[in-house]
Amino acid sequence: MKALVDLAAPAKVNLFLHVVGRRDDGYHLLQSAFVLIDWADTLHIERRNDAALRRHDLSTPLPADDLCLRAARALQHASGCTLGADISIDKRVPTAAGLGGGSSDAATTLLALNRLWALHWPLERLAALALTLGADVPFFVHGRNAFVQGVGDRITPIELPPLWLAVVKPAASLATTTIFASPQLERSTPAVILPDFLADTQLSDCAAEGYGRNDLQPVAQRECPEVAEAARWLRQRFGNSRMSGSGSAVFARAGTGDRPQAGWAPQELAPHWVGRMCRSLAVHPLLHWSG
Repeated sequence: MKALVDLAAPAKVNLFLHVVGRRDDGYHLLQSAFVLIDWADTLHIERRNDAALRRHDLSTPLPADDLCLRAARALQHASGCTLGADISIDKRVPTAAGLGGGSSDAATTLLALNRLWALHWPLERLAALALTLGADVPFFVHGRNAFVQGVGDRITPIELPPLWLAVVKPAASLATTTIFASPQLERSTPAVILPDFLADTQLSDCAAEGYGRNDLQPVAQRECPEVAEAARWLRQRFGNSRMSGSGSAVFARAGTGDRPQAGWAPQELAPHWVGRMCRSLAVHPLLHWSG
């Protein structure tokens, strides 16, 4: 096998995100429900017979040493593989949005190179390496909607009803480190248990805010007023809104049936905002690619 093309790297939203504590090393302990959505980047990866790793940007330019290159380098080093790769990315998911686009690119890179380099690493070994790259990367490697705890290392697959999600990314972006460093961040939300989340009847009620909250959102809105503006824009149209991850993207639940509820009006988005009406995914398109 010399190449793998048209590989999806889907984004995610956090249906809720609670900060429930902090470890002695400074890492925050989180609880969240991650759901995959059909807003995705596309990767094409070609095997090289030398050890070189190269990335080629097909749309939005990325940083010189982005997370997918770091993922490829980490897998190459950990496996002792002497092969390389050309990684081409058609970037569609907004960056610095809390949608996990870079983490998803890294996970798709790991899954693809595991095949191209014939490593046959099992899922748990890939996921352990993924955790060294970032808290969200193991979720995408596991490939199922999940209840995620700790620092991204405790992942419990969950079944969710199909969801329509209106997602808006304002022009401004947010740095995750800035949000987590804020002294105003709530860090002691009481821990919840998975059955409480799954039993919550609001999950299918698109007129309600949904389970829990995003503890990062108040800080994000103070740092970036556009987050509050985007949240208000969605709430006016769908009756609910919530920031995803550490922002700045905001989403609204817009129905669970074959069609979303009325209200999506992308032509009314503010200049330089981007948005999509998304559907949730039951599983990652590359599920079972480990091993």
